[in-house]
Amino acid sequence: MTTSTSTSTSTSTSTTSTVPGTSTSTRAAAVNLSRTTATATRVLRQLRHDPRTIALLILIPCLMLVLLRYVFDGSPRTFDSIGASLLGIFPLITMFLVTSIATLRERTSGTLERLLAMPLGKGDLIAGYALAFGALAVVQSALATGLAVWFLGLDVTGSAWLLLLVALLDALLGTALGLFVSAFAASEFQAVQFMPAVIFPQLLLCGLFAPRSSMHPALEAVSDVLPMSYAVDGMNEVLKHTDMTATFLRDALIVAGCALLVLFLGAATLRRRTR
Repeated sequence: MTTSTSTSTSTSTSTTSTVPGTSTSTRAAAVNLSRTTATATRVLRQLRHDPRTIALLILIPCLMLVLLRYVFDGSPRTFDSIGASLLGIFPLITMFLVTSIATLRERTSGTLERLLAMPLGKGDLIAGYALAFGALAVVQSALATGLAVWFLGLDVTGSAWLLLLVALLDALLGTALGLFVSAFAASEFQAVQFMPAVIFPQLLLCGLFAPRSSMHPALEAVSDVLPMSYAVDGMNEVLKHTDMTATFLRDALIVAGCALLVLFLGAATLRRRTR
């Protein structure tokens, strides 16, 4: 009787310990809305107490557009031709910088390790960061687009809402790229060093300085797989056409798809701590 009871108890204990473990693993692997929202709320609460970061995210793109407008004060058409493209590029660069440094700081301070020790999966964490910085990207893109169109006189043939859409997608792409590269940096200085490797080649090959069709065939082929190229193409479509074109829709979907792909890679490569 005693042996039977002991065996039964052992089996029950084993089953009980296995089930919660499996459940915890499943919860950690899946993206949960409540955990994602809680992560985003925490990130936004931290950013609220960091006015310099908020200024970098919200004000710097606007100031750069104002500066660009008066650099070409004697040639408004030049501002019209490149202002829309930079309207998408500036948010991408600032979101990349802030997101990569903020995520790395979480890891080096031990916050990330403590969070992942809880029933919080990497997908929850990445999605929470994307949601928080995405909310800031909406504000950033709306202010920059409104400033360029209604105050700086950016002349676009299409709808300003389409400009805002591409600017927002670019900001989300910058957020995704920042989350991804933070996994490979051991310090904030290294995170900043990724900009020449990740952002500058896209900036040179996106068609901002010269049409991509006029580049060397090898460089044109490289530009065809870089998401910033499609962001600039999408902005140019808004400049030239009154309605949403099939090319614009393709470009927007490619930028959005690249952002989602990089977010997935960021969740797969995220580490608890630096080595």
